[in-house]
Formats: sequence, C-alpha cells, structure tokens
Amino acid sequence: MSDVTRAKQGRPVHHWRRDLVELAALFTAVAVADGVANLIGHGPDGPALLAISAVLLVATAGFHTWWARRHGHAPPPGDTGARPPSEGRAGGLRGADGLPGQDAAGSAPLAGVEATVLLRMRTTVKDAPGSLAALCTALARLRVDILSLQTHPLADGTVDEFLLRAPAELATAEITREVARAGGSATWIERADAHDLVDAPTRVLGLATRTALDASELPLALRQLLGRCTIRSLPATSPVSGRATEGAPVEGALEDTVMRLRAPEGGVITVERPYLPFTPTEFARARALVELDARLGPRVPRGQDMLTLPEGNPITVQRADVSDLQAAKAMHERCSPRTLSMRYHGPVGDADRYLNHLLSPSFGRTLAVRTASGRIVGLGHLLWDGDETEVALLVEDEWQRRGIGMELLGRLVAMAVEAGCASVYAVTQASNTGMVAAMRGLGLPLDYQIEEGTLVITARLDTTPAAPQLPYAHGHAQHGTGMTPRD
Repeated sequence: MSDVTRAKQGRPVHHWRRDLVELAALFTAVAVADGVANLIGHGPDGPALLAISAVLLVATAGFHTWWARRHGHAPPPGDTGARPPSEGRAGGLRGADGLPGQDAAGSAPLAGVEATVLLRMRTTVKDAPGSLAALCTALARLRVDILSLQTHPLADGTVDEFLLRAPAELATAEITREVARAGGSATWIERADAHDLVDAPTRVLGLATRTALDASELPLALRQLLGRCTIRSLPATSPVSGRATEGAPVEGALEDTVMRLRAPEGGVITVERPYLPFTPTEFARARALVELDARLGPRVPRGQDMLTLPEGNPITVQRADVSDLQAAKAMHERCSPRTLSMRYHGPVGDADRYLNHLLSPSFGRTLAVRTASGRIVGLGHLLWDGDETEVALLVEDEWQRRGIGMELLGRLVAMAVEAGCASVYAVTQASNTGMVAAMRGLGLPLDYQIEEGTLVITARLDTTPAAPQLPYAHGHAQHGTGMTPRD
C-alpha cells in the first residue's frame, strides 16, 4: 500500500528516506564527539574546543528542528486551493441542507450570507460536443449553481432545462446574455420553488399516482407536468347543440406551442403554452399520462362525510360521477323551473343535457348531498375552465335555506385551494340571493362583474378561507374521503 493511500485513510505516512538521513546524522555526531573528546583529553586547548563543540551541537539541533517542521510535521495550511474555502473563511454559515445563504428551511438568508433564489431556465443549443460545457462555464462565471438538468433532444439541436440557484441580486437578463454568448438561444427563465427540487421521474410517478386515484386530477397533473399552460377539455358532443365536436388523432397532435390529445371519453384535451414550444419529450409524457387515465376508466374516491342538519335530519356528502346521472336527473324533476333557470341560465328543458358533462371527472369534481334514503338533494361542481375555475351549486327547493349550499361551496373552495387555483368564480343572477350570500360567507376578497345580464362573482384564493359549517350541524367522516369534516 502506497504512502498516498495510507495518508488518505488517516494513518501516519512513514518517510524511510528521512529516517536514513537522521541515522547518518546521529553516527556523524557520535564520531565528531569522539574526536572532540580525544582532542580535549590530549591537547592544551581543551576548554576552547569544548565550547566550540557546544555551539556546533546547538546549531545542528536548530537546523534539524527547522527541517522536520518544513517537511510534514507542521500543521496543514489553511487552504491548499484544492477545495473551496471553509464556511468560516467564507464569512458565513451553511443551512441544514448544505446550501449557502439559506437557513434550515431553505428560504430565508442568514446574516452575512449572500441571498439566493431558485430559477428554472430552458435554452436551445446545438447538438455538438462541448455545447453543454460552454453553458456550465458561463453560469459558473455568474456564480450560478446548477441543481438539476434535463435534456430534450430535437431534430436540429437540444433543449436543456436547468434548475438553478442564483444570487438574488443577479438579473435574469444578465443570465440570458451570458447564455447567448455561450451558444444558447430561445432562452426562457422563470422563478421556481422547492417543489421543483424533486427529480423528473419522481414527479411524474407522483402525478401518475394522483391520476390513478382520481380521474379529475388529470388536468391538474398535466399542468404540473408541463408548467404554466392553458388546458381545455371538450366533450365528444356539445352539451348545448348535441353536435359532434372536432376530435383529435388517436396518437395525438403536436403543433409548436399547442398539443391535442384524445380524451378518455372520446373528446379532446387541448394544451396550450404560448410562451414556450413543447418538446417531443413533453408530448410523450403528457400522452402517456392521458393513456393511463383512459386505461383505468372512470373513477372517483367513494368515501363520504355524514352530517346532521339543525332539525336533526342526517345527510351525507360524497363525490359523484356519471354513474349518478339518473339520480341527478330525478333531482332535476323535483326542482322548480325557477331553481333550474337560476342554475343553468337557459331553457329549463335543456337542463338534463348538461348533467353528463358536469358529472364527468374529466371536466372537474362534483359533490353530491344525499339523504338517509340515498336521494340526491344537492349538487356542487368545481369545473376546470382553462386557467380559471368555476363553482356552481344546485339545491333542491325543499332543502334550501338549511346551509347545504354553504357546506358544498366551502368544500369546493377547499378543493380549489388544494389544487393550487388562484381564484374561483360563480356565474349567477343578482336575484339569486342564496348564491350571493354563500359567496360572501367565504370570507374571501370578492370581485363583482355584470356580463350579458348575469352576475359573475370571483373569489381570490390568496388567503385561506374559513371553513364554513352547517348551522348547529355535527358530523364525522367515513372511509377516508380526504374532505375536511366540519365537526
């Protein structure tokens, strides 16, 4: 085993050449001492020679001490240049995650340490040796740390997607200029957060798991997979006219910033991202997620929450889908024309046409309120509408003014918050005092707009709403619905 290997393992290195030198010096000193002793014993200048010998021995000892400290016995230098300066020499501390400039939570800068931000950057480079190295060198000159990298091969180049940790005072325009000098083009940068630290395979598997448990998660999963984009789902036939809508090829279609995918129920899912073209890799991932949803078929969590109305009547709140179509139509038949017109803003006879669309998990989530006999007396819908989210309520006449609408609305808003929606809106009429009061009861900032004779109320979800509760109701959850019980 070599001296270098032993030194790396922490054991002392044995320098045999130095030992030979020291042994030779010892023998030389003994010989010199013997000669000096003979001269002192047989010559007249013994005391002078003894003093000279003492001086020579002191000088030899001093030289030996200097030689030993210079060759390995002295403490190691503070910085050899083979590694970055330590935390103390850098003038700051490291967080629990080992990242400079942040505390244990990875968010707030510590005193005396440079603040940093997370960025996502995508740029296109030529598919040539050294192109990635040039980008990395350019980022290093700006003191930007590369946390992860994904590559998306194209026909005439490669799209490199980075997760970066950059100094907070560094402008993104400066990064773009430096990347352009290194050969990058069509560079796009946006702020990232801690969720982006998860590697791509783990994130895709998590999205697939969510979609497998709940079909209504598909649009949300696509948005998280592809970043900020607009997703619209169109049914195979229009719920208003009944005519077939334009479909998509079985294998889907990719056109620069727009991809069209065949929906599980035969419709089409359109994904649009105008600020950044989709890559074939992203298209393949999205298509695989949609194919998984189609293979699994309709599915929603089947748990329920049991509640008790103020007068003592028990009710349950649970998810609903197209399998509840007949029960929902029966509720329509028990509703008055005024209640149906308040909800659907059109001819009462067309109300049933919307139900198949509204109950499909591909377009959102539906909550149903049932009596002890299983009859549906209330429906609440959370509908994905591109970048926005709509909430809608319908409560049977005999069950109105009991807090059921407020209970449904509170749960729908909680779902929207969990899904990361920025706001929800309700389309109603000014005379629908029950819906207006329910929206006000959320305790959220509201915006009111009149559009074509209808009232649009938008609630901003930048603050957590207070959980609404049925007056004097109590309840408990069964079968792990994932919905927050109001007890």
